[in-house]
Amino acid sequence: MPERDLPVRPDLEQLRHQAKDLLRGAHARDATAIADFTQFHPELADPTTAQLADAQLVLARLYGASSWPRLVTACRLIDAIWDDDVATVRALALANTQLLDESALLRSRNWGRPMSYAANLGRDEIIRALHDLGATDHVYAMGRAMLQSQIGTARLLHALAGKPRLPNDALGGPAYTLSASGTALAFELGARVVDESGRTIAPIDTVLETDSRKPAEKHAILEMYARYGAALPDTPPMAVHRGRIDLLEEHLRRDPNLLRRRFTHEEIYPPEIGCHEDPHSTQGTPLAGTTLLHMCVDYDELEIAKWLIAHGMDVNEKASVDADGFGGHTALFATVVSQPNFWMNYQARPQAAPFTQLLLDHGADPNVRASLRKQLHPGYGPEPIREYRDVTPLSWGERFERKVFVSEPAMRLIAERGGHS
Repeated sequence: MPERDLPVRPDLEQLRHQAKDLLRGAHARDATAIADFTQFHPELADPTTAQLADAQLVLARLYGASSWPRLVTACRLIDAIWDDDVATVRALALANTQLLDESALLRSRNWGRPMSYAANLGRDEIIRALHDLGATDHVYAMGRAMLQSQIGTARLLHALAGKPRLPNDALGGPAYTLSASGTALAFELGARVVDESGRTIAPIDTVLETDSRKPAEKHAILEMYARYGAALPDTPPMAVHRGRIDLLEEHLRRDPNLLRRRFTHEEIYPPEIGCHEDPHSTQGTPLAGTTLLHMCVDYDELEIAKWLIAHGMDVNEKASVDADGFGGHTALFATVVSQPNFWMNYQARPQAAPFTQLLLDHGADPNVRASLRKQLHPGYGPEPIREYRDVTPLSWGERFERKVFVSEPAMRLIAERGGHS
């Protein structure tokens, strides 16, 4: 049966409720509950006779703990770190020194052991206490601190570790979260763009393909990479990635047809710098075969979009159509389903649709039709390729399964301008 991962901050009360639900399921002969007991509590012959302690043990093992008390300890430890409760963290670690070497979230590894978990939150006094108790995950913890832009904490960990040379992947964490301050610190502490053989090791692909959307931070990181020796392709899509209107001006001077050009997936995500095939590049509405304006919408490049329109970009330029008839969508479709919309909805940011407003104000057709084929990035879980035939921007948003990517403000604006399904 599927094992479970604790959320970043588990709730012990919710886990108690889950154990009771599991017990009720076993008593009711629910197939999933019986299977969980069979796999994680084989010493219990008949799950229908289980007691609460049995269900708690099964639940603990589902989450990767050896016992219910170990699961409770994980919750108490994480709560203490969030609360910056040094005394409780020290007491728990003294009572069980093995905690220092185990993931704070048991099975889930990203947030790391207790010291690394504390580094994510900038809990310096807890880090000092765990260091004194013998924690050894300083380098990983430093990477987590840089990923989370906890710069003072990263400096502390570097000093506590004896100022070691940074590993080759030191730039990867802040590249994923688009932390310019974390990237700058990594370079200050000796991170490199190329290795001893001259091979590029800067995670340019991560900066371009991450699900994060922070244009100013992304621009700053790519400029740092270039300053430290990374060779970035001299192409219009890369100029957009870098936020470099000056480079776009030069490209437009050399190619008067630039604003009508459509760019392949490989041009937007160059394989020569490590980028991957679709759908491993995170985006909302498909970008393969689209214009620079489509690209601006999914990368939240509003100023570049305004520059493109001011220089004659037709807001109704369509993406190319593939051999199966998919494509032909305008940038307006991308305002309805996009990666920036994901963060707006997921983090409950103010609901706004500036790109939709911009495009409609410049004559975008609210009822243009296209056929789209979309598969989400594997990081969002197993997803089939879905097909959407002959949709308008509104029906694209209405039919898209993952509503967290859909902008309700964009759909309202389109409807107000006469858009329909």
